[in-house]
Amino acid sequence: MIDNPSRTLKQAIDEYLQWMISAGYSFRTCDTYRNELNSFFLFIFRQQIDWNDIFTLNTLKDFQKNTQAATGPGVRGLWRCLFDQKRIYQPIDPPHRRLPDPYEDYLLYYNQTRRVSSIKLVRIRRVLCTFHDYLERQNIKLASIRIEQIDAFLAEFFAPFSPATRQTYRSYLRGFLKYLYYPGGIIGKDLAPLVIGPRQFAQSKPPKFFRTHEIQRLFDSFELSSFKNLRNYALVHLSYGLGLRPVEISLITLDDISFTQSELTLTDRKNDRSVKLPLPENTIKAIAAYIIGARPKSKHRSLFLNLVAPYRPISATSVGQHITECIRKAGLSGTAYWLRHTYAQNLLEAGSSIYEIKEMMGHNNINSSEKYLNIHIKLMRRVIFDEEL
Repeated sequence: MIDNPSRTLKQAIDEYLQWMISAGYSFRTCDTYRNELNSFFLFIFRQQIDWNDIFTLNTLKDFQKNTQAATGPGVRGLWRCLFDQKRIYQPIDPPHRRLPDPYEDYLLYYNQTRRVSSIKLVRIRRVLCTFHDYLERQNIKLASIRIEQIDAFLAEFFAPFSPATRQTYRSYLRGFLKYLYYPGGIIGKDLAPLVIGPRQFAQSKPPKFFRTHEIQRLFDSFELSSFKNLRNYALVHLSYGLGLRPVEISLITLDDISFTQSELTLTDRKNDRSVKLPLPENTIKAIAAYIIGARPKSKHRSLFLNLVAPYRPISATSVGQHITECIRKAGLSGTAYWLRHTYAQNLLEAGSSIYEIKEMMGHNNINSSEKYLNIHIKLMRRVIFDEEL
């Protein structure tokens, strides 16, 4: 029992704000947190709430109701900090159901290697929970699982979902099965390639890409006068100049770049083959400008970091969002993947074979690369015969 909950809370708030300053948070963010936490302190003081009842969802709801505003990150950040310090015992976020070690090991491995959003990890966990429950009901051992049993699970699990959702969840399960084979070493055969669904004919449409004048318009739109623009300029160059996926860009480290050789080493591609790619001069200059002029000082070796403290590697989702934002600001319609498709189109028009395109793009299947042939043929017919196809 704490004798003076208000004084203890005030001390905890002061310590938390001091930690924010030492961690490098901006003054504006610290002021925002301070104002919110001061309002929270006054609410607790006036209500004379006991320490054990301060950090509960009911108290949080009452505070929101009394202040007529949604609780921001201040109270939630303090709550998580005190929970981590074991000064309170109720987490603000509902605890995840713990799965057996192989599942938890995979989720940790996936998060460390992919750096995905917490939302996606929650979705993957849900699929794995359902999969584990099915195996338990059927008395199936994970180490001896067969593709027939996986198919039976999917037939039951997929019943309420749309084809697009099924495709997403199928990819989640494939990732787990691939891990079980390697590097997990739990099963003796890679079952991931056997988890397939019906062909999605909508995906047979040729990828969209930018024309030359649109690319020029995109790069001309940059004003390299801010940290954000310097970083985004490098992101766009990597997407257009090397055709990299957002996830591949997010995984680049400082050690992957050779400025003397003008090369980039990619060790984690979708086709599981590492590759050395030549860095175009404009791209390597854009990367150097970002590192020298905008990249925060950090212990992280990842090339691209958040620009607001605490500095952490940016996720693949953020990479895609930043690139798409640049495209929109240039007055163009498209996404980050349009730059990748444009890179493939440039390779094709430069005379590269479909097999060279497959390797440069990091495709698993030659069919993925062959879609760009359709683009090229249709483009020629539009130019030569003035046909709209």
